[in-house]
Amino acid sequence: PSIPRPEKGDVVDVILEDHRHFESLLRELRNEQNDREGLRREMAELLVAHGEAEESQVYTELARKQAIDEEEVEHGKEEHDEGYETLLPLLEATELYDEQFSEHLHEFSETLLHHLDEEERDILNPAREDVSEADRARLGAAWLAERNRMLDEGCASVDQVRALVDDS
Repeated sequence: PSIPRPEKGDVVDVILEDHRHFESLLRELRNEQNDREGLRREMAELLVAHGEAEESQVYTELARKQAIDEEEVEHGKEEHDEGYETLLPLLEATELYDEQFSEHLHEFSETLLHHLDEEERDILNPAREDVSEADRARLGAAWLAERNRMLDEGCASVDQVRALVDDS
């Protein structure tokens, strides 16, 4: 499976496309018939590239444009950190088809879905309303460039995710 790498688009739309991709990956990961090794790798890479690029390219700009406040920026970052914390046991697991993996997946799924829901309501809605179309397009291109750069360089090894968790 490969992660789509668009190069431009409205920042809200392209972030939402990733959100739908996350939900699809979660569904695929729940199915024990699937290649969980490949799926967890794709999930990890997309999660890290998506989240880190949001923090560096989107959240601060939305705050600067007063679409969201500093509290929402901090909350979004905290939820990314929680996502990495619950992702780590999935990446560290050596057995991908046992009860323990299933429990880690449940924990990760709850954390991720909670974040997607909050981000869509509290960050993307104001971005739609308070940021011009031109600025959303500019932000979309900047976010995608950073996200795609991270994906191309490899951004979600166990060590890289552990470092993100340790930094939080």
